[in-house]
Amino acid sequence: MISAYLDRFEGKLAVLLVGEEEKKVNFPRQFLPEEVGAGDYLKIEITRDEEKTLAAEEEAFNLLQD
Repeated sequence: MISAYLDRFEGKLAVLLVGEEEKKVNFPRQFLPEEVGAGDYLKIEITRDEEKTLAAEEEAFNLLQD
């Protein structure tokens, strides 16, 4: 789990300070919950989508076979 601080909004972007080092990341505002605002802390979880990855690999393989 990654911690992020919502620093501010700049138009359609949210400026997040991510991790202990507070790396600045511009993130599309549309993907955040509506109720969040500047000053809120967020939890970010990134996981690999095994199903979609395998489907994409299979599709690429099939295209190369044609």
